[in-house]
Amino acid sequence: MKFYFSFCLFLVFHFSFGQTSDNAFKKPLKEVINQIESQYKVKIRYPEDLVKDRYVTYAGWRFRPDFDKTMTNIFSSQDITYVKESEGKYKLQAFQYHLKTPQEGKEQLEYFSGLYNDKQGWENRKALLKSELVQALKLSPLPQKPNSKPIITNKRIYDGYSVENVAIEVLPGVYTSGSLYMPLNIKGKIPVILNPDGHFGDGRYRADAQYRCAMQARMGAMAFSYDLFAWGESLLQFKGADHRRALAQTIQALNSIRILDWMLSFKNADPKRVAITGGSGGGSQTMLITAIDDRIKLSVPVVMLSSYHSGGCPCESGMGVHLCGGGTNNVEIASMAAPRPQLVISDGKDWTQQVPQVEFPYVQKIYGFYGQQNMTANAHFPAEGHDYGLSKRLAMYDFIGKHFKLDVKRVQGKDGKFDESKVTIEKYPTMYVFGEKGEKLPSNAIKSFEELEQVFAKASNK
Repeated sequence: MKFYFSFCLFLVFHFSFGQTSDNAFKKPLKEVINQIESQYKVKIRYPEDLVKDRYVTYAGWRFRPDFDKTMTNIFSSQDITYVKESEGKYKLQAFQYHLKTPQEGKEQLEYFSGLYNDKQGWENRKALLKSELVQALKLSPLPQKPNSKPIITNKRIYDGYSVENVAIEVLPGVYTSGSLYMPLNIKGKIPVILNPDGHFGDGRYRADAQYRCAMQARMGAMAFSYDLFAWGESLLQFKGADHRRALAQTIQALNSIRILDWMLSFKNADPKRVAITGGSGGGSQTMLITAIDDRIKLSVPVVMLSSYHSGGCPCESGMGVHLCGGGTNNVEIASMAAPRPQLVISDGKDWTQQVPQVEFPYVQKIYGFYGQQNMTANAHFPAEGHDYGLSKRLAMYDFIGKHFKLDVKRVQGKDGKFDESKVTIEKYPTMYVFGEKGEKLPSNAIKSFEELEQVFAKASNK
């Protein structure tokens, strides 16, 4: 009561004088921030450009005894959000459409729980989501496929596997590039594993991407590692800034579909053993492609499952897929994998930190509708951060090896542990499809995002 009385006095003395409804009780945002810091004994940091020349109307009327309510009332009017960094210290940032608070993520999962409580209810929800996801991506119907054959160059032979550079024409004049890793001396049908790249430095050329694909091949699978749109060799056709356009999400989904079309055309490809795994933005692709393409039989999304983070890049959320079904999130999208095997890999230093307590139990519940809780697992590394590092790769090798019945002894040392030492890490130029300077890029390759939009519309008859 004493606090509330003091608070009211604060409002009277700090906001009454010099302000009336005639000027909408308007005050500079920086001055309002100073008053918040003084009243609540906190420190608030922010980029100067974020608050420069901004004003808050009815500033004093937005204050409440509760600090969080005051912050929300004031900064929501400015399209600004705040995060707590430590006790008494906060940071302001521009509103990020792809982020909710962890508590809001939990609340959304509770809301979903009221939409279905058995297999049939979930199947209805899943069908709705799948239909709307494909529509949101503008992939219904799929754009017409070019008749060209993949461009394959520079085969290298290593210990137990080979590597070739491959470019596939996904739309007329639009190419996606990658590396095909194949096992040596393997008979019969073999698994197919897609490895979409994420937002890590060096793209698909980095060592951890090469390790995991080479190991998958040495285990007896064919593995394909491929660029993000407007990354890697895709930069020969598009600007880096084009990666942050919404259509990037659609092109990346189409890349995965076209690559899988090609790999399943191999005589020794096993359509019953098809997997996809990627980290970060590649994890977003992993969940989305598994949700919309039933050919995927196993998935391993890495450091991306979250109820409150939808992916900060338009290539993950730009087409509004998380608005489908009246609003969804990556937990529901990941759950669409059920009852197919799925390993969720998370860590303690990014938005996947609460997976063991919040997101994974929800995924397990969905698998429970099918009586298949044992088909999903969570490998959580609380002391690790946002990467597809060794421990995460080891968990993936074990999961895929077990469910696809691969000969894991081929990649294990005498101690029975997975051994990556026989993998050869290649230098960038060796992995280029189109030459060191792009001199081998096909003559029909388009060279702008505007051309891409036209080609996509024509191929889609839209």
